[in-house]
Amino acid sequence: MAEDALGHRSVPLAERGMIVAFDTSGPVGSVVVAAGPEVLAREVLAQRGAHAAALLPAIDDVLEEAGVDRDELRGVVVGEGPGSFTGVRVAAATAKGLGHALGIPVWAVSSLAAAALASSQGPVRYALFDARGERVYGACYGVGSASFEEMVPPHAGELRDVLDGDVPAGAVFLGDGAVRHRGVIEGAGFVVAEPDEVLTLADGLVEYVARAGAAPVADLASWEPEYVRASSAERLWRP
Repeated sequence: MAEDALGHRSVPLAERGMIVAFDTSGPVGSVVVAAGPEVLAREVLAQRGAHAAALLPAIDDVLEEAGVDRDELRGVVVGEGPGSFTGVRVAAATAKGLGHALGIPVWAVSSLAAAALASSQGPVRYALFDARGERVYGACYGVGSASFEEMVPPHAGELRDVLDGDVPAGAVFLGDGAVRHRGVIEGAGFVVAEPDEVLTLADGLVEYVARAGAAPVADLASWEPEYVRASSAERLWRP
């Protein structure tokens, strides 16, 4: 089995024991603690713009609710974006800090993939995140009872480009971008899923690692999350 720079093997999540997973890529953040694939406690971060201050307390809250000490954790799963530049950076920095401090592996998972797995709406799920104006982040996945396939890779662009492009047959649109643009999407003949009232992106992160058996980040010190596009400041200063 493959190993990361710290010698952590790529083994099934069920063999890893207790993990914490979190995502703050969007306006609503989430944190869960899980025993393998089984979620024991979750917390939703609903206050916009407060993820930086709320994430660590929320992690402590779910650990306390689950009766788990930090030193019992055997892994961290983090949503690597795309989404809010600040939110993605907060999650990445927190994951790095926990990984280094506790000496445990970190898995980085697309937040779009997490959104697809946090839904139960059909076997083909096109996740859309609102990127303001008419812009969205998107990706499409095929989700079976045990399989998971990336059909359209993560991308950024105009909603109209998505709808006029190669949308896989039977795709159901989901995510805050799909909800915001429901009228346009349904007007184009596609289905928009209702948001799940229980599952969060953090639940989707756990489900992804449980299904994929993915390897953890190989070099945590140099790892950067998946922004898909540059931050506003970087775009302004780029020659």
